Amino acid sequence: MELYPALKLLHVGCVVVTACGFVLRGAWMLRESPLLRHPLTRVLPHVNDSLLLAAGIGMAVMLRQYPLVDGWLTAKLLALLGYIGLGTVALKRGRTKRIRLLAFGGALLTLAYLVAVALTRSPLPFIDLAGAHDALGVR
Repeated sequence: MELYPALKLLHVGCVVVTACGFVLRGAWMLRESPLLRHPLTRVLPHVNDSLLLAAGIGMAVMLRQYPLVDGWLTAKLLALLGYIGLGTVALKRGRTKRIRLLAFGGALLTLAYLVAVALTRSPLPFIDLAGAHDALGVR
C-alpha cells in the first residue's frame, strides 16, 4: 500500500474524530457535565490531534507543499491556530457561558473553513467554487 493514501485516510479520519469530539465536549461544556474533566476526555483529544498533525505534515512533505510557500496551507495553519485558540476559550478559559458559547460557535465555523480549504486547496474556498468542483471530481 502506498504511504500517501494511508496518511490521507488517517488525516481525514482524525479530522472526523476531532470534529465529533469537539462537538461532544462543547455539549458537555454547555451542560456543565463532569465528563468534561474526565482524564480520558483531557488526554485523548491531544493524542488524536497529534496523529492528525503528523499525518498532515507527512502529506505536505510528500506533496512538497508547505505553509508560507503555498497559500492554502498557510491559510490552514493560521485557521488551525485560530481554532485552537477559540476551542481553548470555549472549553476552558471562557469566563462566562456566553463567552464560551460564542467561542464554541467561532471554533465550529473555523473548523468548517479548515475543511473547505482542504477540499478546494484555496485560501478563499467559498469564492473558488471551481476548486471545490475539482477537489470533488465534479465537472
